[in-house]
Amino acid sequence: MLVLSRKKNESIVINNDITVTVVEIRGDKVRLGIVAPKEVPVHRQEVFEAIHGKASTEPPQAPVIAKPAP
Repeated sequence: MLVLSRKKNESIVINNDITVTVVEIRGDKVRLGIVAPKEVPVHRQEVFEAIHGKASTEPPQAPVIAKPAP
């Protein structure tokens, strides 16, 4: 995991087309603004997990490949 320090109104750029900006810092909460292409889905982790029906911290399962019957 990459850990960066940013102040209010400072940004990071990911892959030349996603910008994450610190919009506000209030107590223990940080508000982020995210600019990304429309084709790039951006979700909070709990929403992502609800969409995919599992915790994102689980390791991906290996695909099961069935052998054709002889």
